[in-house]
Amino acid sequence: MSQHVENVVIVGGGSAGWMTAAYLSKALDRNIQITLVESSNITKVGVGEATFSTIKLFFDFLGLQEYEWMPKCNATYKMAIKFVNWNAKGQDFYHPFQRYEVIDGFDISEWWLKMKKDQEAFDYACFLIPWLCDHQSSPRYFDGKVFDNKVQNEFSQEHIVKKNILDNLKIQYPYAYHFDANLLARFMKDYAMERGVKQIVDDVVDIKLTEDGSIDSLTTKEHGILSGDLFIDCTGFSGLLINKALGEPFISYSESLLCDRAIAMQIPTDLKKDGINPYTTATALSSGWVWNIPLYGRNGTGYVYSSAFISPEEAEQEFRQHLGVVADNCKSSHIKMRIGRNRNSWVKNCVAIGLSSGFVEPLESTGIFFIQHGIEELVSHFPSKYFNEELIHSYNKVIANCIDGVREFLTLHYYASDRTDTDFWRATKNNIKVSEELQEKLRLWKNRLPSNKSINPKYHGFESYSYSVMLMGLNYMPESSLPILEHIGNHNAQAAFVEIKERANYLTSTLPSQYEYLTYVIKSQEQSEYLSMVSDQPQRIPALIS
Repeated sequence: MSQHVENVVIVGGGSAGWMTAAYLSKALDRNIQITLVESSNITKVGVGEATFSTIKLFFDFLGLQEYEWMPKCNATYKMAIKFVNWNAKGQDFYHPFQRYEVIDGFDISEWWLKMKKDQEAFDYACFLIPWLCDHQSSPRYFDGKVFDNKVQNEFSQEHIVKKNILDNLKIQYPYAYHFDANLLARFMKDYAMERGVKQIVDDVVDIKLTEDGSIDSLTTKEHGILSGDLFIDCTGFSGLLINKALGEPFISYSESLLCDRAIAMQIPTDLKKDGINPYTTATALSSGWVWNIPLYGRNGTGYVYSSAFISPEEAEQEFRQHLGVVADNCKSSHIKMRIGRNRNSWVKNCVAIGLSSGFVEPLESTGIFFIQHGIEELVSHFPSKYFNEELIHSYNKVIANCIDGVREFLTLHYYASDRTDTDFWRATKNNIKVSEELQEKLRLWKNRLPSNKSINPKYHGFESYSYSVMLMGLNYMPESSLPILEHIGNHNAQAAFVEIKERANYLTSTLPSQYEYLTYVIKSQEQSEYLSMVSDQPQRIPALIS
């Protein structure tokens, strides 16, 4: 009898289920059967999804190019998150996918504190991307070249086949994506089924356990009993397998993250008239914040709020008032969010991935990132039928560290903000639990900006520049620059600031807009000409767009 896992059963479709099926169908391409069971009774919200820049590794692994999947998922580029009204002065700021330049051994942000603090906003002084966002620029030229010369080689076919994984990534990709999550799930479904994944559309009505507490089989309403070696729970907040069948406890983050509800809407947009913003917007309101995710054809938006401070009816009223007349005929979906993680995401022969594993509010677009991370770690910890306890323990530790690290980063968003104008915003300073470790870091960050040595050392997807950006944008920053900079001349730093401005001016004058570029790709694909044209098109707006 073989001791190798031969039969994987995924319960639940959506982004988590079909991304898992697609990835495993590529990673486990021999001697294994993958079956996905999904109900036809699950309501799909379809609000739009924003991602990390590391999602590129997922598509690279599957061997997919942007022109193949983006048009089919109404996808757009995301180069940053724009934070609106998150500080007491109501100043906006960008959190871009871009590392700081290092000048004479110190991040350019430290030089900004010395030279530019009272003269120019930190994000425009220290980064290129805010300028591109303001101009609705595409991160790519019509010939496919990426604006950031440092990573151009990372987009080559030679690099793509290297199959890097998340925590080994040494570079910063300059953009991520927005896409329709339902359309992505459909695309992943087609990809997976072409590679042999079996789909069963049915409801799971019973789960049978073995004597040792593992899952033996599932009973479905129409297809009877379904057995497997490894079961993957992608059933969302319900945690059908991991929580309900196996009884694994859920650890709530409500002590530190207060938002527990969301209202979602789909908003129509006129692409030609309005263009497409290459960023997600997070706008703070009285009891939480609103996301806006621009897709090709519509915007996905939602109000993430705390039910302890506002009722669903009041929240929807505030949300609609924020959106204005564009939302008058739009239906809303109210969502209860389970914020936290399972004590263990892998129990016996069951692994939870996606919302059934853990979820923090969508403030930094971590939902798809958690799915990708969970899948990658499952592959690297893939078991035999013995289900080695040390491998399971290692997986659970890595997943918990990642989600806990994101929790700490999001707690900083609220606690470090100087906004105190409503009960909710006052509670984010006075009523939440902040760990001793984070309090110690915050005291340090009042005297010097975060570095790789002072942020959470466990892998959680965020780098020190992200912490620095948020603290400065929230008006939680050192009063003065590092004393050592007073002993170093400003010449190189000044030249770096000038270079950023000159480069920004060049890029905004030469890059196509996101609307122009994506329309070009879509129409090129429709005419089956993209592959031949992408290598030799001149840098101008093609006739295809007009």
